[in-house]
Amino acid sequence: MNELFVIPTWLDLTAVGIGAAQGAMFSSRYRDAELDLLGVAIIGIVSGFGGGIVRDMFLSTEIAAFHSNWYLVTAVLCALAGMLVSSLLHRIEMVINLFDALTIGIFGAIGTTKALAFGLPVVPALFVGVAAAVGGSILRDMLLALPMQMMQVGSLYAVAAGLGGATILSLLAAGQDVTIAGIAGVAVTTTVRMLSVILGWRLPAQRGVPTVTTVIRTIRQKPGRSKRP
Repeated sequence: MNELFVIPTWLDLTAVGIGAAQGAMFSSRYRDAELDLLGVAIIGIVSGFGGGIVRDMFLSTEIAAFHSNWYLVTAVLCALAGMLVSSLLHRIEMVINLFDALTIGIFGAIGTTKALAFGLPVVPALFVGVAAAVGGSILRDMLLALPMQMMQVGSLYAVAAGLGGATILSLLAAGQDVTIAGIAGVAVTTTVRMLSVILGWRLPAQRGVPTVTTVIRTIRQKPGRSKRP
C-alpha cells in the first residue's frame, strides 16, 4: 500500500458525520413514512456509514467503521443533531442539498484515493470512488422505500462524483500533492452537484425505448403503405 494515500481518520469521521446529519434531515421530511425518532436516527447512521462500507467491500478490506468506537459515536451524535435542527433547515432546502453534495464529494475523494492506495488502476479506482460517493444515498433510499435519487432525472449524483474523481486522478498524474488533489476533487463534485440543483442540469430521460416487436413491425411495413385506422 502506498503510504502517500493513507486516509486520515478525522477526514473519514468528517464524511461519516456529514452523511449521518444529512441522512437524518432528509428522512425526517417524510412524514407519511411515520418514522419514529429511532427510525430517523438509524437512517442517518446508515447514510453516514454507507459510503465507507461500500468502499471497503469493493476493496475486500476490513470495514473501517467497525474498527473504532469513534465512527458509531460520531454517526449517532450527528444524526441526532440533524434531527434536532431539521425543523429549521427544512425551510432552507439548499442547506440540505449542500450537505448532500459535500457527502458525495468527500466519500468520492476518499474512495478514489484509498483504491489507489490498494494498487487499483485508475479506472477501477474511479469506479470505487463513485460507488463510495453514492453508497450512503442508495441505502438511505432503500430504507425509506423511495426511488433511488441517483437514478432519477436531474440528480447528477454519479456524474458529479465521476468528475470529481477524474479531477483527482488527473492532478495526481500531473504530480500534484494528494491533499490538493483531494480538495479539488471535493470542490468539483460539490460544485457540479449544486449547479445541477440550482440550474436544473440533467441527463436526457429514457423515453419510450422501442420493443423488439415494434422494430420488427416497422421493418416489415412496406414503404408508402398507409397504417390501418
